[in-house]
Amino acid sequence: MVRFLVVVAVALAFACGVARAAKLDLDTVNQAQFAEGQPSGVSPMLLKAQVLLDRARFSPGLIDGRVSQNFTKAVAAFQAANGLPSAGKLTRETWDKLAATSAGPVLTTYEVTAKDVRGPFTRRIPTRMESMARLKHLGYRNAREKLAERFHVSEQLLRMLNLRAGFSKAGTTLVVPDIGRRDPPSQIVSVEVDKASRQVRALDASGKATAVYPASIGSEEKPAPSGAAEVKRVVHNPTYHYNPKFAFKGVKTKRPFTIAKGPNNPVGSVWIDLSIESYGIHGTPDPGKIGTTFSHGCIRMTNWDAEDVAAMVKPGTKVDFKDETAQDGQAQ
Repeated sequence: MVRFLVVVAVALAFACGVARAAKLDLDTVNQAQFAEGQPSGVSPMLLKAQVLLDRARFSPGLIDGRVSQNFTKAVAAFQAANGLPSAGKLTRETWDKLAATSAGPVLTTYEVTAKDVRGPFTRRIPTRMESMARLKHLGYRNAREKLAERFHVSEQLLRMLNLRAGFSKAGTTLVVPDIGRRDPPSQIVSVEVDKASRQVRALDASGKATAVYPASIGSEEKPAPSGAAEVKRVVHNPTYHYNPKFAFKGVKTKRPFTIAKGPNNPVGSVWIDLSIESYGIHGTPDPGKIGTTFSHGCIRMTNWDAEDVAAMVKPGTKVDFKDETAQDGQAQ
């Protein structure tokens, strides 16, 4: 009898979860309006706000429809840039200002292409760097991961938006965020790396932030630098070269090695080389960890945000490191 009740309870819980997820459809999210209170779980209102923030280049990092540190920081940055009290809490005034930044629905449909499902994929990626160096390519693990990254969304949320759809067949129609970032600002004169807030800001000539992104910045093992630097070059689809003098935790070899190109490479899909030796701004294979963990000294961002910054800078662009007052989190 007890076993029967457990089975029934699990079935009901699953059914309720599916019912909640079913409400997270295209129309529900596109028509979402501001409501007071702190939503629990995945919220259509928060999902809409995250897409609008992403479009406006006040990046929440990985779009997942939930309250997070990155979301709160993105809201605060947007508020500060628009002359609003920058507490980081979504208010009606902030919502109205955010909704006015761009027209059009925040969710749209997308038809999976043959290129999306063709790969090449790297289905098994080891955790140890030395083992990664044996692979010929560090590609996406599958089409779902590739599509999730294209639309700046977590794989979990992508599944929730497409409960009855697969991701491995061309011609499948999916519901996805309509990111729609406009062309990068052309007036960027410098980049600010804020260690305290774990954010990267693109600044115009007046010092105003026209784009703000979450980042993982340095660690006790290899702190991020201080002072001023400048961009030397931008490398798309980079390889990763490990120098034994770094002595990273978990890397046992004392010989240098190189890890092949690919979006799941330790530095992701782009490397912005800085004038300080061995330091750069780069992407990541783990977008969900950005802003909540440390890095190996460099400035780690989601691949899409790092690529956005790469499109704004050029050799000679100034990069200023703003020293931290406090740090929390855990090294990765």
